[in-house]
Amino acid sequence: MTSARKQDLGQLISALAERQARAAQAVVVARGVGAQDLVILLRDPELDIVRPAPGFPQTLAGGPTWAELLSRCEQPGIFRTTVAHPDVTHLKPADVWVGHDGTVLLLVGGEPNVPVEDLAEASGLLIALLRSEAREDAAVANARSAGDVTRRATALAASLDQARALLAGNAHALQAALSEAARLNRELSLLNETLEQRVREEIAERMKAEDALRQAQKMEAIGQLTGGVAHDFNNLLTVIIGGLDNMARHLDAGTVARDDARLRRALDMATQSAERAATLTARLLAFSRRQALNPEPLRPDRLIHGLGELLQRSLGEHIRLELVGAPGLWPALADPNELEQALLNLAVNARDAMAAGGALTIETQNVFLDEAYLSTVPEPVSPGQYVMIAVSDTGHGMDRDTLSRVFEPFFTTKETGKGTGLGLSQVYGFVRQSGGHIRVYSELEQGTTAKLYLPRFHGEVAAPVAAAPRPDISLLRGTETVLLVEDDDGVRAYSSGVLRELGYNVIEAPDAASGLAALSHHPQIDLLFTDVVLPGGLHGHKLAEEVRIQRPSVRVLFTSGYTRNAIVHNGRLDPGVQLITKPFSYEELAVRVRRVLDSGPQVN
Repeated sequence: MTSARKQDLGQLISALAERQARAAQAVVVARGVGAQDLVILLRDPELDIVRPAPGFPQTLAGGPTWAELLSRCEQPGIFRTTVAHPDVTHLKPADVWVGHDGTVLLLVGGEPNVPVEDLAEASGLLIALLRSEAREDAAVANARSAGDVTRRATALAASLDQARALLAGNAHALQAALSEAARLNRELSLLNETLEQRVREEIAERMKAEDALRQAQKMEAIGQLTGGVAHDFNNLLTVIIGGLDNMARHLDAGTVARDDARLRRALDMATQSAERAATLTARLLAFSRRQALNPEPLRPDRLIHGLGELLQRSLGEHIRLELVGAPGLWPALADPNELEQALLNLAVNARDAMAAGGALTIETQNVFLDEAYLSTVPEPVSPGQYVMIAVSDTGHGMDRDTLSRVFEPFFTTKETGKGTGLGLSQVYGFVRQSGGHIRVYSELEQGTTAKLYLPRFHGEVAAPVAAAPRPDISLLRGTETVLLVEDDDGVRAYSSGVLRELGYNVIEAPDAASGLAALSHHPQIDLLFTDVVLPGGLHGHKLAEEVRIQRPSVRVLFTSGYTRNAIVHNGRLDPGVQLITKPFSYEELAVRVRRVLDSGPQVN
């Protein structure tokens, strides 16, 4: 590192000299080098443990990521890892430097433009200052502890003096008192010698019990989730397999004995159950915040009024629907399709709670969530401006125990077969993945109100585009060449069959390496249609990047049942990415392939 560079870093780090402002300045220093936060840990030579340096937050997020990081700090060196920061729900990359004296310096988050070792080298004076402050803190603590012992000893001495005065004429009693004093002194010394060890053992036992409790709660939640999934999917698979079996037996019977109406019923049953299975999977992804959202600026009042007729049909004639707008309502940033689905889920729940009739009110309002309110909220929510959508019913309401479990997957108070228990958990996952907040209020026989808080959008909202008419499949054909990369044999066979039926020339590959090999042997490829998750260590996004380098004119269409983080970040599709989610139908694939091929240049 050059002296000029070291001087610049030294000036930047000098802002950390003031202990009272150190935590805030650490963020400023981190952002100055392209990261999000700077953390410095010091090794306590007496306890041989690593703890935050003075002036830095003294509580870490904890969890397995920090345990793994601290286990790697026993030896000096440099490494990169991932830690939960600033809380256990946010995993961020971290560049770590461990000094020979046990000092640990972390650059957390972002894309640092300064090597962590350069920052550590320039922080020599700061680290010396931190160690000096730590020694002073330890000295103050020891002095305070010594003062406590002195006061106890003084009180004990006063008791002894009083005993001597009372027993001055009785040597035997005085000797007994002195013996008792000696015993108390020995116990006091033994207490001081073992106190630290006993505190460690107590903390270790408590942490062990807390870990066991968390593990038990996690396994209970996993058991409930998997049990609900297995129950619903087994029901759906029973109908699908039964329908396919009926069709197979009728087809084997020959043309004369074939009952076309019965074949059609079996086909419809299997198709409907397959669609319900796809909906169930989508709800699970929504609850786990793993669905690929496509948020856009929207006018909530306009969306709700456009949904009014469908909501009224879903509620029935015995329930009155009231829509209450707010003048000057802000635009919101959310996925309109998922917002409509969330409102429909809430409306259906309200309808089931008002079997004898009632009223459903949907009200909108501009709100500001401040830190005072958010301090009462269990999940992390950023303070700021939100658009609130309140859905209120006059139904039978919920008791406190039911209310505490409303967002749990597969938890339902409805009769068996009346609901999956995923409606509210899907709404919760959508709102949280959108950067918002949801709260449910309810009292028995007083009704229920669900309040959705969506982030405010700052800017102009484009005028709504009229829905496109249903496409004519005959106009969606083509003669272009498609490179199909899919590792699942069944999905690849189905997709290639559809594409060939539509007139396209299809080149198939089971993985990214085979796809790149096919690219080099076929000069004319118009579209790469690839799964996101592929075997062999090279996923679909990296494959698309390599294809665009070699053939910039090739269009790209991704497909996936679960996108992970390759093309979706913070719950949103990356700009310019075209994605068709599994499962998809013949018509959906025909429309998306033709649309991508006919669109303008894609973003690389």
